[in-house]
This record gives sequence, structure tokens and C-alpha cells, in this order.
Amino acid sequence: MTPLARKLFPLGVLAAIAGACSKEQALESGAKVLQNKEPIDQISMYLVGFHPMKDMPQHAMEAHHFCNKVNPDFTQCVLFDGRGKDAKLNGIEYIVSEKVFETLSPDERKFWHPHNHEIMSGQLVMPGIPNDVEHEAMKTLVNSYGKTWHVWSTGGPGSAPDALPLGTPRLAWSYNAEGEAPMAMIEERDRKLDVNTEEKRKNRQDLLPLLHCQEGVDALASAFPGRKMLPGICDKQAAPAPL
Repeated sequence: MTPLARKLFPLGVLAAIAGACSKEQALESGAKVLQNKEPIDQISMYLVGFHPMKDMPQHAMEAHHFCNKVNPDFTQCVLFDGRGKDAKLNGIEYIVSEKVFETLSPDERKFWHPHNHEIMSGQLVMPGIPNDVEHEAMKTLVNSYGKTWHVWSTGGPGSAPDALPLGTPRLAWSYNAEGEAPMAMIEERDRKLDVNTEEKRKNRQDLLPLLHCQEGVDALASAFPGRKMLPGICDKQAAPAPL
């Protein structure tokens, strides 16, 4: 081996590559150490929630968000159907503050779902971090909006997963009232991740004074006739004008 090769490929790297049992694994091992993956390295926030499809609200998926906060008003996330090594990348979500949302055109706003019910219901969680840290993170998301496209139907309540990402991307939405998200889906998520949705709901009641009415809260109302709004959650277009 030449001196240059030794400099470029430290012994530890060479050992890892030599120990790989296939050419593909060898390439992967080298790439992990030698290539710059700065955009991925910025990911620092892990959120888990649920997404119904806007055009088919009964079709829903558990969504694992791996995000980086670009600035106080903009966050970008890659979405998976789980958090293990076999998780499937099935979508993307962009999150903007209320301030940015209000700069968007009326036509563009139809793509952005509100987040307040997800936060106040306890459905949106950040597994594995202390409750006070999660609480502060949720506070930064109050009154925010997300634009989510799912490119792979990876399964959900009553829906078998597709083997591949088939068809066109689908616009996802948020649950915005009690009685919308299937309880079995919430309970299964809580069991898997060892979280308690009900406790999180109680712990976030101090955020109630921060809530504003949001657009899109009633977008799926016709699909869930028995829905019940939580305190502080209201559709901006249905809310009475201020005196």
C-alpha cells in the first residue's frame, strides 16, 4: 500500500472495509467514513404523529419525522414509517411559523395543515427526551403549519402497505378534533414507543393561552361528523370576527 493510500484510508477504515462480506457492504462502509453528508448531519429533532390523507381521510399513517430547524420560522423533515433500520422513507414535510404562513397566497395555503390540535391532544410526541425539553419544543410549534407529501403508502389502520412507492404523491393533513384519529392507532404507537398521549395532553394545557384559530381546522370535518373540538382549537374562517 502506498503512503498516500495509508493517509487517505486510515487503518480503522481499511479494517472495516476488509471485514465487509460483500462488495456492496465495502462500498457502504467506505462511503460512511469518507463522504460528506452535511445536510443529513443537521437532523436534530425526532417527532412522531399521524397523517390522514386530505383526499381520503380514512387512510392514515403513523409518521416518524426526522427534522432540522433551518431558522425559527422554517423546519424541514424527512418522513419514515418507523425508526428502525428497516424503516421506509415515505414522505417529506415542511413546517412554517404562523408569520410565514400568513404571507402565502390563498391557493397555496390549501396545501398546509394546522398543528395546534396535534400538540394539544398529545398526539404529536418526541420520544426519548425529557418531558420539559419536549414541552419547550412543542411551544415553538404552536400555531405552525405543515406541508406534507407522502410518496409511499406504507400501511395504516385497515390498509396494507404497498411493496414499492407507487402512484402519485398524496397530500397529507392533520387530525384537528377528538374522534378523528383512530384510537387503536394512537394506543399502538404509545405502546411501541412507551409514551402516554393522555399525560402529554394534560401537561400541555399551559400552552392554551398561546393558541390562535388556524386555517384548515375544519377541512376534514365532513369525514368525521362526530368530532369534538378541544378548547382553544378553532377554524380561523369559522371563528367570529373580533369586536
